[in-house]
Amino acid sequence: MITPSASTLGAPGIPLAVVLGWLHRNRIHGIELRLAANEIADPAMNLPDREALRKRIAAAGVRVTGIASYVKVAAPGDDDAVIAELIQALDLARDLGAPAVRVFPGAETEPCAFTQAPRMVERREDVDRRAARRLSAVSPYAAALGVLPVLETHDSHPTGKDIAAILQDVDGPVGAVWDLMHPWRVGEGLQETWSALAPWLTAGNGSVQVKDADMPRSSVPVLVGTGSLPTEEFAQLLVRNGYQGPVTLEWEKAWYPQVEDLDVALGSVRTWLDRHWEKDIN
Repeated sequence: MITPSASTLGAPGIPLAVVLGWLHRNRIHGIELRLAANEIADPAMNLPDREALRKRIAAAGVRVTGIASYVKVAAPGDDDAVIAELIQALDLARDLGAPAVRVFPGAETEPCAFTQAPRMVERREDVDRRAARRLSAVSPYAAALGVLPVLETHDSHPTGKDIAAILQDVDGPVGAVWDLMHPWRVGEGLQETWSALAPWLTAGNGSVQVKDADMPRSSVPVLVGTGSLPTEEFAQLLVRNGYQGPVTLEWEKAWYPQVEDLDVALGSVRTWLDRHWEKDIN
């Protein structure tokens, strides 16, 4: 079974009650909570506030599918600072009942076009080793909490192959997030991405994110099915391979405030979901 989900990145400044109402109306049963100041999941929340948030979401019949952190595990700098930031996110995820914490690679790259694979400032081997080392360091703690760190196809490591190169060297449980746009925009085919990330996605260790845009002309979000991203082929591949897990709409209204509200975007993803998973939705 898949779990339809949506990120609160698509609802900046919107009260939780409104977001939950939008999810209910569109039969979306999961929520990915963006970890950001003054948003629904604020890193500064105390324990009673976390408990209250968890109960409100559960009472609405919605499952927290993950915490979207901004920890950059491949970024240069001190290991201890990155590990401490990740541990804070893992603690919050545990308190909110989330099974996973999304992290970014975040290594330094040279300037390039959005449709080009980025080149590292440092040696790729050193960058990948650093990311794997940090994820390995938190793995025992994360496992004890029952929360999985999951690394997204993003920024310095946009492809499935990039992410797999890090994950395969992590000592302990870890997972992957496949953001549809990023591997595709730099030329990695859907089957290539799936093949690279299948060891984690088929084991239930991760999730997938769907979005659409008029690429390569623009990265501004458009309703699912109205842009140039291969959303139909993406769904067909997931169905064909028996993917089970969260399918999350990442509607980037926080970065593109001019786009429609999340409730409109949810309608488009609901249509897309029904077309492909009518009888296999949790």
